[in-house]
Amino acid sequence: MAKSRKSVFFCQNCGHEESKWLGQCPACGEWNSFVEERIDTGITKGTTVSARAVRESVREAAVVPLTDVSADDEARCRTGIGELDRVLGGGIVPGSLVLVGGDPGIGKSTLLLQVCQQMAEMKKILYISGEESQSQIKLRANRMGKFSPNLLLLCETNLETIQGVIEKEKPELVIIDSIQTMYSEEVSSAPGSVSQVRESTNVFMQLAKGLCISIFIVGHVTKEGTVAGPRVLEHMVDTVLYFEGDRHASYRILRAVKNRFGSTNEIGVFEMRQDGLTEVENPSEYMLSGKPENASGSVVACSMEGTRPILIEIQALVCRSNFGMPRRTAAGTDYNRVNLLMAVLEKRLGMALSNCDAYINIAGGIRMNEPAIDLGIVLAIASSFRNRPIDEKTIVFGEVGLSGEVRAVSMPEQRVAEAKKLGFETCILPEVSLKMVKGIQGIKLIGVKNIGDAVGIF
Repeated sequence: MAKSRKSVFFCQNCGHEESKWLGQCPACGEWNSFVEERIDTGITKGTTVSARAVRESVREAAVVPLTDVSADDEARCRTGIGELDRVLGGGIVPGSLVLVGGDPGIGKSTLLLQVCQQMAEMKKILYISGEESQSQIKLRANRMGKFSPNLLLLCETNLETIQGVIEKEKPELVIIDSIQTMYSEEVSSAPGSVSQVRESTNVFMQLAKGLCISIFIVGHVTKEGTVAGPRVLEHMVDTVLYFEGDRHASYRILRAVKNRFGSTNEIGVFEMRQDGLTEVENPSEYMLSGKPENASGSVVACSMEGTRPILIEIQALVCRSNFGMPRRTAAGTDYNRVNLLMAVLEKRLGMALSNCDAYINIAGGIRMNEPAIDLGIVLAIASSFRNRPIDEKTIVFGEVGLSGEVRAVSMPEQRVAEAKKLGFETCILPEVSLKMVKGIQGIKLIGVKNIGDAVGIF
């Protein structure tokens, strides 16, 4: 039976479909994102299918009460990498489809190969690469150590061939590197196009759910940092993980932006070494290494990432501007938030910051946007402006409002406990949070109502 084809236009950013080319996508607002693709419209005239035949071909669906469904968390498979298990919510859920994105060279393939190294001792794993040859993968694996014979390699991009191998071998874990290289012969467009990516992801989703196989998919990212291809790709998978960090720096941050089986607030911290990625079990100590002593404009603040408190060093440099318009720069935090806090300092404390350049930086290259670091930014700016150093054994946290008040933040007990564990002697926190941390001994607690009380301590 012949099939007819027609040309349609897809948005490369969100997958929106139109019958003609448009300059701007009406769904996501992206400009110049439509590409033309030819698709099959189905069986041509002269073929009819009776409604009875359709009803007979449909399988009987099994309907069960929700109360009879069992969900056992012990069914999760540990990867042997604690930071990855934390981000996944405790391990890999059988039958899940996980998308891993990140900049080129940041360590996506390295991390997944390390997962294969840890899990291949007990499980059958199939590593499918569409970008590297078997010898190239072997060269990368030699740097990591020994691998089990349970790890199978397949260098193929044809979707039908890959589907046949998975159904034949029935592995417990499959790695697809990457989804943009896969193509189906039934789709006429080029590999990496919207239609190919959507079709390939749909096939892998059916394999994962039908055979109860956990599948990891590597996805390329655009220059904006989002996964390349249609937005529907992120909706189809169960979990979306992003690798963050500068590829030239040693640390990497793995963050979950979607997780149907766990929290999306957890992060995993890794350090890139010659033999692969190494877990950073104490990120606070790692971020504070090299902190200067008796330097103005430097303060340690505490931010929460999920259930993990992370201590970071906030640096500020405030100096007189030589031009009519002061320059403001923020690295690692929200630029607009810094401008807001500087306006609060000028209005509530009378600091003449309108003719000063201000440079704010979170040391270590990490990015934090939690409101709890507001008080740290305020004290760092005030310290640099007055040229008065803050005691290096002091830690601060609290949200700052437009009236200059210091508001409560979540989980103050965990923040103070982490500061005490790392040897800090004084903690400046919102006064309303004092009653929640009175049981912690060995660290001096100072509660403040507003930024005037906090700045007046130094």
